[in-house]
Amino acid sequence: MTENTAPRVRIAPSPTGYLHLGTIRTALFNYLFAKKEKGIFILRIEDTDTERSLPIYEKDIIEGLKTLGISWDEGPDIGGPYGPYRQSERKEIYREYIKKLLDEKKAYWCFCSPQELEEERKAMLAAGIAPKYSGKCRHLTQKEVEEKIKSGQKGVIRIIAPTSTTIEFNDLIRGKITVSSEIIGDFVIAKDEETPLFLLANAIDDSLMKITHVIRGEDHISNTPRQIIIQKALNFEIPKYAHLPLILAPDRSKLSKRKMETSFVEYLKEGYLPEAILNFLVLLGWHPENDQEILSLEEMIKLFNLKRIQKSGAVFSVEKLDWFNAQYIKNLPLETLVERIKNFVPAAWLEKEEILKKAVVVERDRMKKLSEFKELAEFFFEIGEWEVETLRWQGMSLNKVVLNLKNLYDAINKIDEKDFEISKLEKEIMPLAETLGRGESLWPLRVALSGRKSSPGPFEIMWVLGKKETLSRIEAAIKKASELL
Repeated sequence: MTENTAPRVRIAPSPTGYLHLGTIRTALFNYLFAKKEKGIFILRIEDTDTERSLPIYEKDIIEGLKTLGISWDEGPDIGGPYGPYRQSERKEIYREYIKKLLDEKKAYWCFCSPQELEEERKAMLAAGIAPKYSGKCRHLTQKEVEEKIKSGQKGVIRIIAPTSTTIEFNDLIRGKITVSSEIIGDFVIAKDEETPLFLLANAIDDSLMKITHVIRGEDHISNTPRQIIIQKALNFEIPKYAHLPLILAPDRSKLSKRKMETSFVEYLKEGYLPEAILNFLVLLGWHPENDQEILSLEEMIKLFNLKRIQKSGAVFSVEKLDWFNAQYIKNLPLETLVERIKNFVPAAWLEKEEILKKAVVVERDRMKKLSEFKELAEFFFEIGEWEVETLRWQGMSLNKVVLNLKNLYDAINKIDEKDFEISKLEKEIMPLAETLGRGESLWPLRVALSGRKSSPGPFEIMWVLGKKETLSRIEAAIKKASELL
């Protein structure tokens, strides 16, 4: 790999669950790096866990990334020059390399039972030695191996790790990392000659797919020296590594698996916008030089630099995610926002599109999530039951409430339908409200229109409802209050 080689990076999720935020962040950082450096971004599906890997999860991963605007140049759905891009379709490739390692005496069969391994581990710990495999099966003859396999004895394949040496790599985020081979020992790379484990399959695929940079979570740091051992044993070129910081809870403890692995689809169902989620995630462990917070995908690409990824953990804050989402809701084009909100409201509301659109205008600044719109805007479509006492402003009498509402009704009735705009309504009604008392007039009016203690202002509500419905609700409130006099 020369300095002029166009970077090739990959995201390699396992389809054993739905797409979650950890995978999205890793995919995003790889995608941004590839786009910024004019490189190639690859999607590879690591589905060697045949029991847990399901097509529904693969479909969810692919569709979720596309929804976020993250696209790839090579992958299982579009192909490419180094396919197949599903590990389940690469078994012959793995078999070839496992056989090569065995034939070259760089790997061997191990038949130690779990009980033996556990006793060995305990003995090493008792002696104050870091536990690792002793290598006792390394010297089995070919004949002994064949006899054990023939007899049905279960075994695994281990690679021979170097001794008395240091494994070193330059992490592009953390700098030089060194690990003594003495603490590693011969580790398992395959269940048998056809079934590689993650470390081996991952290393083979990265080499054959010409991956130049491996950008992944810091939980893989301990895997990197082992993969370098595999790469050297197979005479593979060693890619550059960059390990992203952990995502932490607000108290800086490790984020719970439940929160981290909440599926992307669940966030969409709650009413988070894909653009907001992406913006939130890119700032978990990275920030641009100008500390800009609201970033489009195009701006992320322009500003992205691996050197600005932090080493320390990044705090996951739902409050911060909500803030980002609220900003994006406020700034979405109205037509786009209305279309997205349609997925969160009853079908009957869609028949009143003009009211829906106006309600969105009025409520958009109060929303943190699209799912909140239904509760915020419900009274525009059906006022429901409410208590007469809510009409009182600071203990004013019901007589005063009724009188003020009647005065307001008469004033509103004189306004032409075409003048039912917020500014015009305010201009016409405020002089009367000042005369009657702002609180004593505008509070009962707002409650009469909404049935709520908390809602947008009365002029905004009137604009949404229109003249006929506005007068109808004021009339109903007057009647309701009068019955208690």
